[in-house]
Amino acid sequence: MLGTIINAAAILFGALLGRLLKAGLPEKVRSIILQAIGLITILIGLQMVLEARNVLLVLAGMLAGAITGELLALEERLQRWGEALQRRFSSGRSGVSFAQGFVTASLLYCVGAMAVMGSLESGLTGRHTTLFAKSILDGTTSIMLSAGLGPGVAFAALPVFLYQGGITLLAGSLRHYMTGAVLAEMTATGGLLILGISLNILEIKQIKVGNLLPALLYAFFLAHFFG
Repeated sequence: MLGTIINAAAILFGALLGRLLKAGLPEKVRSIILQAIGLITILIGLQMVLEARNVLLVLAGMLAGAITGELLALEERLQRWGEALQRRFSSGRSGVSFAQGFVTASLLYCVGAMAVMGSLESGLTGRHTTLFAKSILDGTTSIMLSAGLGPGVAFAALPVFLYQGGITLLAGSLRHYMTGAVLAEMTATGGLLILGISLNILEIKQIKVGNLLPALLYAFFLAHFFG
């Protein structure tokens, strides 16, 4: 669990540092920083999408995940969770702004391949190299995101801790299922979700990325049985 603890701490520290730096940043600087993050997020998403081995499996998983997530209203639940955290721990900002930072950061930090592979490595081998590298990336991103999206980013450390910690604890039972095909399709699906996040950050199109999260689960099963 050490890697996950360090990762969550890096997100929290980066977000707090971003809030401190924001006071000295003009609005136009914060705006261009957010645009830069959006563009970098596109690059990350594209790199992950290109890992796909079977586009049809990714397509089927995305469609099934979209329907499932919409029926379960996952995006709305994430928004309400963010707003609840805002009412409990924050003041002086709108719940919508807080929730946007919380949801955007949580999705960005959880859907990538490094989150899954790093947690498996941590649980199976006791090494935390991947999660340590992810901690540096997430901490740096948190500085910029927090400066642009507010204090909700700091609370993304909680779902990261629960998600990665859960995978780490279950690593022994999951390792036999994480074949090359499964990892490829899950990575590609995660890349599409990250591209959706980038569109939200750049305010090009509002994508309900939270409602697409079940696509990762469908990608796992489809690639396992048909990959």
